[in-house]
Amino acid sequence: MTVGNPTSLIVRFCLPLMAGNLFQQFYNMVDSMIVGRFVGTSALSAVGSVGAINFLVIGSVIGLCSGFAIPVSQSFGAGDTKRMHRFIANMIYLACAIGLVVTLATFFGCRTLLRLLHTPNDIFADAYTYISIIFLGIPATIFYNSLASVIRAVGDSKTPLYFLVFSSFVNIGLDFLFVLAFGMGVKGVAIATVIAQALSGILELLYLHRNFPILHLRAEDMHPDLNLSKKLLYAALPMALQFSITGVGSVMLQSCVNELGSGIIAAITIAGKTQLILVLPAETIGLTMATYCGQNLGAKRLDRITRGMKNSTFMAFIYAAVAMLINRFLTRYMLMLFVKGTETAVLQYGTRYLHTAMWFYPILVVIFVLRNSLQGMGFSIHAMLAGAFELAARGIMGYAFVRRFGFDAACFANPVAWAAADVFLIPMTVYVLRRFKKDPTYLKQRTEIAYE
Repeated sequence: MTVGNPTSLIVRFCLPLMAGNLFQQFYNMVDSMIVGRFVGTSALSAVGSVGAINFLVIGSVIGLCSGFAIPVSQSFGAGDTKRMHRFIANMIYLACAIGLVVTLATFFGCRTLLRLLHTPNDIFADAYTYISIIFLGIPATIFYNSLASVIRAVGDSKTPLYFLVFSSFVNIGLDFLFVLAFGMGVKGVAIATVIAQALSGILELLYLHRNFPILHLRAEDMHPDLNLSKKLLYAALPMALQFSITGVGSVMLQSCVNELGSGIIAAITIAGKTQLILVLPAETIGLTMATYCGQNLGAKRLDRITRGMKNSTFMAFIYAAVAMLINRFLTRYMLMLFVKGTETAVLQYGTRYLHTAMWFYPILVVIFVLRNSLQGMGFSIHAMLAGAFELAARGIMGYAFVRRFGFDAACFANPVAWAAADVFLIPMTVYVLRRFKKDPTYLKQRTEIAYE
């Protein structure tokens, strides 16, 4: 991504990644559709009540895997294949160790977490069953996402898509089998998700070994290297912490929302699922910028970084307008994919939630582009700080407003958090780009920090 038209490269890289993320969200949506329509609104509320903690843990794990790939991307952009291999080897060691610790900690602590979330008693059992299985499947999540991140780091976003499509269909098929045929309820949905990711990861590894010789490791690459491990953690932990910080804010907000009752929990759950699909193309543009900026940082191409950021922001704004139109006219039909038309209260609450949030989509897409661009340029800590602004905003909205004003305040909680993140990200990005332009030695220093 260091040669050629930036816009064309971003679009070509983005489209397969977008398709993959759409498939991933689609099979997550199918989980909720099957639960909502064939198990019941109560079960849907149970799954939704743990959405924040699920995002906190699984999102952090995925962020960790994506962060590990940044030094790989930078080494590839600099043409240093040997160093790239050594990064991948140390990435494997770190992923295994962190995966084991996180799996054990979350599985044995999930009952306590559910109590802290004020999970209603009528859905507590289903919520615990679902999230405990998902936590046991964390190694499968790390396995698949680590492989996918490394392949994307060398500029190939198509191969992970193929395996994600496969995983999606496996997950959907197992959902129908476990829930409809075997009557396993939320347990079946969780088990299907874990099996699908594990199987996809295994097949992806076999395909990588056969078709990606540039990623083959040799015995001399496998030696643990403390210095390289530190660099991997320097890139990965801020991204994981970014999800964690955002997730903690979501957990704080979720604990307040859970006090509003299972009906509102169900409404916000299906509205949130719908919104993820609506904004996902813009989010994918942002994810593309992490790889784009990482490779061009390694090649010391500030001109390409600046041009790519401007063009990607423009594309994200265009899509935000499209998402707002879709939201305005098709909301009820999208929500009815999850619940029956007779669930009038749930549909009304869900519609109000989405129609409030849609006016703030232009603010949200700026976060996607700027945060990922800063991460790709090696400013992971700065990107993480934006999450701290989101955390503070969600905490304030939850405890100061949702508990006092109820559902109406909950509709504005995320938009306020998005605005808070932009308050930090916009001036920080302007500062970084201006300093790069005025002081060429600073670009060289940042490149050396990220690469040496």
